[in-house]
Amino acid sequence: MARISLSCLPASWYCSVSLLSLGCAPRQRLLLLLLLTCSSLLLLGIYQNHLWGPQHRSGARVNKYLSIAESMEATDVLNPSLNYGIVVDCGSSGSRVFVYYWPPHNGNPHTLLDIRQMRDRDHKPVVKKIKPGISTLAQTPARASDYLQPLLSFAAAHVPRAKHKETPLYILCTAGMRLLPDSQQAAILEDLVTDVPLEFDFLFSRSHAEVISGKQEGVYAWIGINFVLGRFDHADEEDATVEVTTGSQNQQPISRRRTVGIMDMGGASLQIAYEVPSAVTFSSPQEEEAAKSLLAEFNLGCDVEHTQHVYRVYVTTFLGFGGNMARQRYEDQLVNSTLAKNRLLSAQTGLSEDKPYLDPCLPVGLSDTVVRDDHMLYLRGQGDWARCQEAVRPFLGLHNGTMSPRGVYQAPIDFSNSEFYGFSEFYYCMEDVLRMGGQYDSEKYSRAATDYCTTKWSTLKQRLDSKLFSTQADLSRLKYQCFKSAWMYEVLHSGFRFPTDYPSLKTAQLVYDKEVQWTLGAILFKTRFLPLRDLQQEAFRQSHPSWLRSSFVYNHHLFSLCILVVLLAILLYILRLRRIHQREQRQAEALDLLWAEEGEALIP
Repeated sequence: MARISLSCLPASWYCSVSLLSLGCAPRQRLLLLLLLTCSSLLLLGIYQNHLWGPQHRSGARVNKYLSIAESMEATDVLNPSLNYGIVVDCGSSGSRVFVYYWPPHNGNPHTLLDIRQMRDRDHKPVVKKIKPGISTLAQTPARASDYLQPLLSFAAAHVPRAKHKETPLYILCTAGMRLLPDSQQAAILEDLVTDVPLEFDFLFSRSHAEVISGKQEGVYAWIGINFVLGRFDHADEEDATVEVTTGSQNQQPISRRRTVGIMDMGGASLQIAYEVPSAVTFSSPQEEEAAKSLLAEFNLGCDVEHTQHVYRVYVTTFLGFGGNMARQRYEDQLVNSTLAKNRLLSAQTGLSEDKPYLDPCLPVGLSDTVVRDDHMLYLRGQGDWARCQEAVRPFLGLHNGTMSPRGVYQAPIDFSNSEFYGFSEFYYCMEDVLRMGGQYDSEKYSRAATDYCTTKWSTLKQRLDSKLFSTQADLSRLKYQCFKSAWMYEVLHSGFRFPTDYPSLKTAQLVYDKEVQWTLGAILFKTRFLPLRDLQQEAFRQSHPSWLRSSFVYNHHLFSLCILVVLLAILLYILRLRRIHQREQRQAEALDLLWAEEGEALIP
């Protein structure tokens, strides 16, 4: 006889029902049908919860790392579902074009586009650079589009022809163009807006060509780094999180994955950018006004109503605080103060090789000269790192104990719940000769820097010849390493006031073996509303859903009701079985009694 097994019930409730019995009891048949239906709904709900629950989020994280590995592969230009974007970085010394691509959006309004840098068939990034900078066309702005023609032709050759009309093009100009008068900037941009669409049919409008501020550039760099590190993804249980208060009224604080701050020290300037998760308060109207130019609040999400991706970032640039410019300012002061002291004391310090100025920031035994105008100052390395720290500290220009511009405002940093990455000189100072790049430890760093400074110059050159240093190290690095290591230390601990036991600073040159450009952050920000297109298409497809897309899967109240109905059906079924069992028992007792009476009648 065929039977239905209700295997979804606990073992103690396990039962089997004959199919033949369904035809003889309408009430029982209805009850069992209700039970089977609700059980099916329950199982399907559990299955859906399994698909979209924590296991799915964990799988998404694995897929994120897999996508990072896949991004190193050649881009499949034959895949019609891929989208493309182009960013031209018009810098002071030259211009570069970057081509990016991304697969269709996954439909979740809380996730960003998965933008990656395009790679050619040789697995190399699709990047091209030309020199000089576009700002050299200040007197001939009509040549601006011709100047960019090689870069745009290069990009057009890599983006599939059928995708050109829907591929956004952004031309973003930085430092060199900022120095030009507004009229010259406008003339160059006008030529680009007018002439570029005549030759290339990319998605390009007037708003796609602009001169960006240093603040924007810093924000884009911060976005790019955090995107590659996966800090805009939803937080898992093991991730560090922060409580974020946005500027929206009546908005409760949200908990999300902690982002990283970035510090980048070049040759001429220093830049820092980090998230300020808590609400900002100001002590004066002057401080509030100054903060407006240093704080940027923006929404990276595709829906302005959702605050999951609203970020408040402090970003500022310190001109003259780069490693090379700091040394130049130090030498300028050295020449001026030494000559003034010589005149006052009728001394000859530093005016000849026999009486050199003892510089604590040069390695022991190194002889050097500094020329300013008609004056030459002779230096001899003393290699005293502690004294070098004291000598460079005044060049931080501290105001009210902070290194904020004009001493007006510096956003607070929660050193107990934050993380920073240091790039360029932060990495070079630790890696090129000290060979300790990566995790920063102030005690180990200080000890290594002190040992380096006290090492004789002749010994350092021997080590360089023996290739004991990084391949990037040269005589210039050896010469100024003592100064730059002290400058970096003072910037970090005296300027930005990082505690000496701060455990969450990493110095790096690459992120996941890739150089992350601010252009990645720029295209993420510029294309943040594009997922709306995919979401609207998905909404249209779901306007005629199949039974598999029924809303009960996502309706927790109906899901709970289903469980209640199942439990009620089981209880009713057990009670009915009990009544049947009692009736059969009474019938059996009556039958036994009848047999007993008949038996007595048969006894003679």
